[in-house]
Amino acid sequence: MSESADPLDPLVELMLTGDEAALRAVYRDVQPRLLRYLTVLVGAHDAEDVASETWAQGFRDLDRFSGDADGFRGWLTTIGRHRALDHLRREQRRPRVDSDLIVLVDRASDDDVENTVTASLGTEAALALVAGLPTDQAEAIMLRTVFGFDAPTAARILGKRPGAVRSATHRGLRALEKKFPRTRDTSSSPDAEGTK
Repeated sequence: MSESADPLDPLVELMLTGDEAALRAVYRDVQPRLLRYLTVLVGAHDAEDVASETWAQGFRDLDRFSGDADGFRGWLTTIGRHRALDHLRREQRRPRVDSDLIVLVDRASDDDVENTVTASLGTEAALALVAGLPTDQAEAIMLRTVFGFDAPTAARILGKRPGAVRSATHRGLRALEKKFPRTRDTSSSPDAEGTK
């Protein structure tokens, strides 16, 4: 087994043979990320229902899946995306961000937008902020950062080209970054040193 092998790979293999303990372990690994992704698509109120529909279809169609853990995550996320889009069509609405949930704070000086958003706002408010982006950007960010999918895998889920996913991710992260003004520590600037 190589160092880069996903520790969930053997559990997915066992799950495919009908092992219930492996199925529970795979569910515990995949569900939190799936739920966060669906929250961005359909809102926190409906995400659990859509996730349940996703797992129900996944269990029903499990005999059609073959692959490793990353493949399973991508396969189930694709099912989840389709269930979410169906839900949105039924409801004829897009998720809306309640501006009272978003509390912007001073941003750290590092350039890691994902960590800044999560650390500054907390998970729920960060998801609400991402949900306020255009859908293509929000989905790209969630698939690339929450699930950790590479651009080709995210592109297969979204039915787009990898370059389009990279571009949407970049635009979305830049839009999030603009919501967090840079703060300068003037006490360590050269001018501040000269005035002491």
